[in-house]
Amino acid sequence: MIYPQNFEQKIGFTQIREILAEACLSPLGRQFVARMQFLTRHDLIHKLLEQTHEFKSLLAAGAEFPTQYYFDVTEALNRAAIEGSFLDVSAFFQIKMSLRTVRQALGFFYESEEGLYPYLKSLGANIEIDKKLTISLDKVVDDNGTVKDSASPALSRLKGELIAQQGILRKQIQSILRHAKNEGWTPGDAEPTIRSGRIVIPVIAEYKRKVKGLIHDESTTGQTVYIEPDVVFGLNNDIKELENAYNRELIRILTELTTLLRSYIPDLRKAYQYLGLLDFIRAKAIFANRTESTLPGLHKQPRASFKEARHPLLFLSLSAQQRRVVPLTISLNPEQRILVISGPNAGGKSVALKTVGTLQYMVQCGLLIPVAEGSEAGIFENLFIDIGDEQSIENDLSTYSSHLQNMKQFVLFADKKSLVLIDEFGTGTEPQLGGAIAEAVLEKLNQNQAYGVITTHYTNLKNYAEHTAGIVNGAMRYDPKELQPLYQLDIGKPGSSFAIEIARKIGLPKEIVQKASKLVGKDKIRYDRLLEELEVEKNTFEKRNLEMETQERKLRAAAKEYTELKKLIEENKNDILREAKLKAKVLLKDTNKQIESTIKQIRDANADKEPTKQARQELEQFVEKELKLESRSLLRTAAGTKTLNPGDKVALVGQESEGEIVSVKGNTAEVMFGDLKTIVKVANLERVEGAVKKTKKEKEVAVPGFARGLDLTQRMSDFSTSLDVRGERAEDALTRVMSFVDDAVMLGIPEIRIIHGRGNGILKQIIRDYLRSQREVASISDEHIERGGDGVSLVVLK
Repeated sequence: MIYPQNFEQKIGFTQIREILAEACLSPLGRQFVARMQFLTRHDLIHKLLEQTHEFKSLLAAGAEFPTQYYFDVTEALNRAAIEGSFLDVSAFFQIKMSLRTVRQALGFFYESEEGLYPYLKSLGANIEIDKKLTISLDKVVDDNGTVKDSASPALSRLKGELIAQQGILRKQIQSILRHAKNEGWTPGDAEPTIRSGRIVIPVIAEYKRKVKGLIHDESTTGQTVYIEPDVVFGLNNDIKELENAYNRELIRILTELTTLLRSYIPDLRKAYQYLGLLDFIRAKAIFANRTESTLPGLHKQPRASFKEARHPLLFLSLSAQQRRVVPLTISLNPEQRILVISGPNAGGKSVALKTVGTLQYMVQCGLLIPVAEGSEAGIFENLFIDIGDEQSIENDLSTYSSHLQNMKQFVLFADKKSLVLIDEFGTGTEPQLGGAIAEAVLEKLNQNQAYGVITTHYTNLKNYAEHTAGIVNGAMRYDPKELQPLYQLDIGKPGSSFAIEIARKIGLPKEIVQKASKLVGKDKIRYDRLLEELEVEKNTFEKRNLEMETQERKLRAAAKEYTELKKLIEENKNDILREAKLKAKVLLKDTNKQIESTIKQIRDANADKEPTKQARQELEQFVEKELKLESRSLLRTAAGTKTLNPGDKVALVGQESEGEIVSVKGNTAEVMFGDLKTIVKVANLERVEGAVKKTKKEKEVAVPGFARGLDLTQRMSDFSTSLDVRGERAEDALTRVMSFVDDAVMLGIPEIRIIHGRGNGILKQIIRDYLRSQREVASISDEHIERGGDGVSLVVLK
């Protein structure tokens, strides 16, 4: 039993029918949409759901299922059933092509993998199409809907003669027309045309007597007449006779084909029933895809367990606006058969009620429903709904009277196999009386063990649900701070209407809101406030739980990554060591060769200045290329970003060895590298953070003995800022000064001293001339009188 008669309209199912009808390819499918009805047989509902589910899977797989020529030939079959009748060529074309679609559909399921589409395959079990009929149709009609000339020998002969005669006629008529144009009897752009089935030529009215023949017609202005020249009378007559003979032969063929088809009409009706059913199931599958519907578990007993349910029409509407539907999870079972939903207006109560009604109705009509996997549905024999305004002037019914009429039907006929849907239960009359009647009706429905979803604002119904077995409260959640609905259904507690809060938000005068609060009473205000506080606490805890879950996921991911990295390192440890040793062995060999080559070049050049300098540069390039260690950039920061203080760990830019700041003066710093104290520019230093000191053994492994002289920091430890060249020949002294200055610049030494003595001043002059030619030299001056005076050159480097 479905109550009332406009149940489908109330839940929006009429719109679903319209969408399904639009998705059909032919009237055959639309007829099934129109006949779709609420079912109560479990086996039949299960079969319909499985059929739709299989077709949905077929579409998802991208299979090439036939979707053309879904013609409805019911009227043609009805005409063909009459003895002596014949069908026209267009009817036979539709029958031929649609039967081809039926054969292709049957072949698709026959050739599909065993067990893939069992329910769809079973639909065509009793469908038979005799090959004799299809061969006969192919013989007469082609794929373009025209009659084949080879339909019969006589038809072929008549067609050939007709074409030949028409060719002769066209030649003669063209000859006559050219002559008439030359004489000026016809317009210059005139062409032969047809009047009364005869070929004629247009002639200017004043020259109509110039052309002998029969006038068949004239133009609307009377200035042109259409004449059939007498010389083509015979040809036109012959063509007309051939056309009549051709039509007689065609009718004979069509009559014969209709007679053959007549004997197959019962089988053909089954075939087109099958074609229409496939069209209908395809439309349901398309609708399921559009609404993201799934196949729920189906039970024989009444129940409804919908996870993440969405009303299909609301889903389609919001999806078109790029918006998301807030899903609902609702469960009706023998322990909680009736759900009483409360909450603020426009909070989603009515949508929740319609969603339950629509989805249950869809299931029992054989449609998949928009719910998450794992949802379940039972079978109800009766569906009742009371929603909206049903006042009637004709029947002298007010709104509340119409509600009472519905309540009467509910308490009389609702039983344990019924689903009752009531929106705004008890409204329409004096609240206290309306609430009392509603509570009594609810008690009766519960006694009848009916299932239902009820929406209300009445506190007495919420309290009754709280203390009565079989009934459960539900609340449409609301954000008390923003005073906006969340459209989330929370089962297990009642909801507040937030009437006072909403009135305050929309700007109702403060004194009115305060007066209303006093009139409603402290107990009611306290009750609503408690619900509000519970809602706030729930929102807070949900946010915290979400944050904790997020942090926990990140922690698990980090722990997993650490474990995997550790495992990878352990697995590859030996391989890495083996590869490193092999590379070190090769590097050691290459380095020895380079050092030996450099020494040989120096010896061969007898320590000449240029060859020695070149050999040294080649060695340094080799060191830079082959022995450069990757800087520990993650542990270092530029010294300029922070003020250096005594005790800070630093390293020269590009070097591994670390030192400690002793003091800082302006742009220079005094740094202790091991046992060597030196002055270095701050710009050439890097702060070392979190440095790990190497053991002596590690240092020996990292820097073998042969390569110690190549490390710049080691060279700094051996470097002296003073050079004494007294008593040396000018050439030798200059060579030593050049090397000394190069090393000082390379090591970033800011100031050096060259002791050349006083003598006659020649050595001093040569050295200072050289120093002035170097761009790296900032200034040259005499040392303090107490430390050598003009016998020592004090050189400041850039």
